[in-house]
Amino acid sequence: MATSLTTRRITALLTTSLVTVFAANSALAADAIIAPEAPQAFEPAPTTLSPWQIRVRALGVIPHNSGYVDQIHNSGLKYSNTVVPELDISYYFTENFAAELILGTTYSKISGKRAIDGLDVGKVWMLPPTLTMQYHFTNFGAFKPYVGAGVNYTFFYNQKEHSADYLKVKNTFGGALQIGFDYMIDDHWGFNFDVKKLYLRPKFDVTVAGQEMTGKAKLDPWLIGTGITYRF
Repeated sequence: MATSLTTRRITALLTTSLVTVFAANSALAADAIIAPEAPQAFEPAPTTLSPWQIRVRALGVIPHNSGYVDQIHNSGLKYSNTVVPELDISYYFTENFAAELILGTTYSKISGKRAIDGLDVGKVWMLPPTLTMQYHFTNFGAFKPYVGAGVNYTFFYNQKEHSADYLKVKNTFGGALQIGFDYMIDDHWGFNFDVKKLYLRPKFDVTVAGQEMTGKAKLDPWLIGTGITYRF
């Protein structure tokens, strides 16, 4: 009789333990299912910029007043300054390296100095498309300076003689150096300041008072521009 009672007590104790363990496991499983995941911080998608960029500038063209007529000793030439609009188109190969094509047209009035001082030679329009390769510095935040170097080919057109009977300035290649910066307001819009030096020394033919002559115009202009940048 005592043995039977002991057996019943052990069985009851084991049953109670199993029920308790089962209930605890069920509660843990329910918590695992119901408990929400910890919220994750919102991260905006990175802005993807196009490799294309344009700038529109007001450009001051300041030639170097140098040159000569071969047949006249101590002759010299000087040229007028101008302010013109300019458009340039850039393509970024990487974040740092870009190519820029500069487009604009301007004119220059040519006159004599020293031995031919006072001679109003004429007026020439020029189109100097210039291609530069640039390195852009990207570790200054919104301030993005750059340097560049390249080549230009200048077309001379609409040439008008004044004191001369005939004037022909010849198309020519030249080198180009560049330095400037963009200050970006946002990912797309910014302000630009840019300085270029063109090495431009075309040869020319001129006829004055029936005498045919040749020479070289050492223009070597500074191009100083400021304007607006837009990155697509």
